[in-house]
Amino acid sequence: MYIEAIDLGKSYGDAVVIEHTSFRVEDGESIAFVSPSGSGKSTLLSMIGLLLDPTTGSVVVDGQDTGKLSDDVRSELRLRSFGFVFQHTQLIGSLRAWENVATPARFAGKTDFDPKQRAIQLLEQFGLSDRLYHYPHQLSVGQKRRVAVARALMLSPKVVIADEPTNDLDLESATSVADTLLDYADQGNILLYATHDLELAKRAGTVMRLRDKSFQKAD
Repeated sequence: MYIEAIDLGKSYGDAVVIEHTSFRVEDGESIAFVSPSGSGKSTLLSMIGLLLDPTTGSVVVDGQDTGKLSDDVRSELRLRSFGFVFQHTQLIGSLRAWENVATPARFAGKTDFDPKQRAIQLLEQFGLSDRLYHYPHQLSVGQKRRVAVARALMLSPKVVIADEPTNDLDLESATSVADTLLDYADQGNILLYATHDLELAKRAGTVMRLRDKSFQKAD
């Protein structure tokens, strides 16, 4: 699988957030997007993840210009191929930890495996075997983030998009989350993540920095 961003840009009225950003990423590769908080990283990831339409340019997935796909086809592609780790986790407060992790499988109507069993296995891998039945308000920030990463991996997506995945975490939790995501890319998948943590950025195969509203490959 590959993703290609071609001259991507996003504006709101006269306000330009991102412009002239291009890159290509394939299976087994990772890219870190680095810029200060609030400068457009989330916007870029949302466009790449087909959550937000670009103002200019296009996102191509395996040769398909996603801007030319119907909403239904785009939604299906996003559900089947992309896993998301949102900056603020966006866990569902009324669901227990394992239920939050299993949510993508419920939406996808998966019947070839037991969603609860898969969710429990993922949470156990993250050291959360004693938090399976806890609600989000009963979890620490680090535990919530690990639940969110487990949810992103639920359907074994080919692409994981993570927005500040280690933000506000203690060193141990941050290392655990980073290791898991980068290992996932090493297994032949694509990892795209935004960060202002320079040490975390250095662990990616490619680093792209924001310069004059355009993300460009770092020297």
